[in-house]
This record gives sequence, structure tokens and C-alpha cells, in this order.
Amino acid sequence: MDHAILIMALLVIVALIFDFMNGFHDAANSIALMVSTRLLTPQAAVAWAAFFNFIAFLFFGLHVADTVGKGIIDPNIVNNAVIFGALSGAIAWNIITWWFGIPSSSSHALIGGLLGAGVAHAGTQGIIIGSKLITTGFAIVLSPLFGMVLAMIFSVAVLWLFQKSSPYKTENRFNKMQFISSSLFSLGHGANDAQKTMGIITVLLFANGYLQGDFHVPFWVVISCQLAMGLGTLMGGWRIVRTMGMGITKVRPTGAFSAQTSGSIALFLATWLGIPVSTTHTITGAIVGVGVSRRASAVRWGLASRIVWAWVLTIPCAGLIAAMSYHLGRNFLI
Repeated sequence: MDHAILIMALLVIVALIFDFMNGFHDAANSIALMVSTRLLTPQAAVAWAAFFNFIAFLFFGLHVADTVGKGIIDPNIVNNAVIFGALSGAIAWNIITWWFGIPSSSSHALIGGLLGAGVAHAGTQGIIIGSKLITTGFAIVLSPLFGMVLAMIFSVAVLWLFQKSSPYKTENRFNKMQFISSSLFSLGHGANDAQKTMGIITVLLFANGYLQGDFHVPFWVVISCQLAMGLGTLMGGWRIVRTMGMGITKVRPTGAFSAQTSGSIALFLATWLGIPVSTTHTITGAIVGVGVSRRASAVRWGLASRIVWAWVLTIPCAGLIAAMSYHLGRNFLI
């Protein structure tokens, strides 16, 4: 096999490994509340989430893939070593945070990896300081806040609307409604997160001359990324499931429905706008919002603060690892 084709194939495999890790790492986002409220067994919950992760491409465009592929760093500076560095940084940070059970963002790990490898290759001029990067930066802060506020509104509305109903009947009704809210959230996760890897693989294909003309994502890339994401979700990152489902606050079925619905609305909006947001940040903010809607002391703020610190460190740490990986790989990948 030609050396260039072999390297290209290996990098695509590395990208799909990241996508698998993304689904594995972020499985908690989709299933933690279903498991903690005993709606489904862990095995059934991951199968449910994996299915909706996989079919997400049927319902959304590819705006997020476009942002990641040509809106973060200049596509003209992209080469094999840059992609290798970006993916290595993101994968390494995912493994570190998974090991410690910290729900960090795979999305922002990838963005940090792109920035770190891009700067290592071409300096700061390789970064596109434009509307897409600025919007992505704002979304880092706003997505968890949006999820939190929306979940608080949903939780208070549910309590007000069903205040005269039997608590048992209300909880039972909303436990069943989680089938809808969790499937919507899984669709949002599969749509937004899988598209980031689609963007990476597509810009790699353009950089190596396998694609020409306007930026477009081949169908085989779409299917491969959705499949890798779905398989990763099917494996499930149980360390993070415990943190998300039971560590931040105690969540009942009404709260789970409110958090999942709020998170899915945020993800649908971001995907439609082409903004690569963090599903982890969004659902974590929503879970905090559910807890605060009862009382502030219902939230374990010590754990929440450690999660926030992981968010703050994600982009610089993934970027640093990516820069080092770029220098390690450039001699045999370029």
C-alpha cells in the first residue's frame, strides 16, 4: 500500500477512535438520569441512547462539521501532523477525565486540540479569529447557563402545574415521559458531537487532495462517525454515569424530564446555528438547575466546582498535549 494512503487511513482510524471515545465518555449525558431514576437498566439505557445517537444524522444538517472543519483554524495550514496532534490531545484528555470520573467536554477537548496543534504548526496566525470561533467561545459559558435556567423554569412549571396531583402518579407519569426527553437529548448529542469528527476527517481529506471544490462532507464519513459515536455510547462510561446521575444532586423523574428536555432544546438550537457546544456542560448545567429549583443546598457545590475547574482546564490542557503530539508526529507524518 502507498505510504501516503496508509498514513491517511491510520489518521481516519484515529479520528474514529476519538469519536468512539466521545460516545463512550459522553454516554453519561444521555443515560445517567434514566439509570438513576430506575427507568431502565444500564444495559437497556445505553442501547436506547446509542440508537438515537446513530440516527441523528437523518434529522440535522452538517453546520457544526462546517464550523469545525474551517472555522477554528485556517484549513490551509492543516496537514497530517496537525490532525494527529489535535486528535491525540483530545483523546488523551478524554481518557484522563474519564479515569477520574469527571464529566468534561469532548467537544472542547477537540477544539483545544485543534488550537494547540495549529499554533504549534503555524503560530497564532493559523487561528481564525472570526465569528465562528467567537461564537464557540461564548457558547462555552452560555450553554451550561442556558441549560440551568431552562431546567429551573421547566422544574418550577411542572411543580406548579401538577401541585394538586398525587406525587406518585406525577412521578410515574414523568418517568415514562423520560423515554421522549432522553431520546431527544440523545438525538441532539449524536447530531452535535458526531459532526465534530466529520469536520476533522473532511478537512483531512481536503488537505491530502482526496476532496476538491467547496467544503462538503462525504456520506461515508457521516455514516462512519455516527456508527463510531453509537458504538461508543453502547459501551458506556460508567465512572461518569455515577457522577452525573447521583453525584451532583438527587434527581427524581420530574427533574430528569426537565433536565433532558432543557438540554435537548439547547443542543437542537446550537446544532441548527452550527455551534459546536458541549453536551456535557449543557446537561450538567441543567441538572444543577433542577437541584436549585428545589433549594440551593440540594446541589453538591463542592463536586460542581471541581467539574467547573475541569471545564476551565480542558482547552489549555488538550491544546498543550496536542502541541507536544504535533512535534512528535511531524517527522513521520508530513
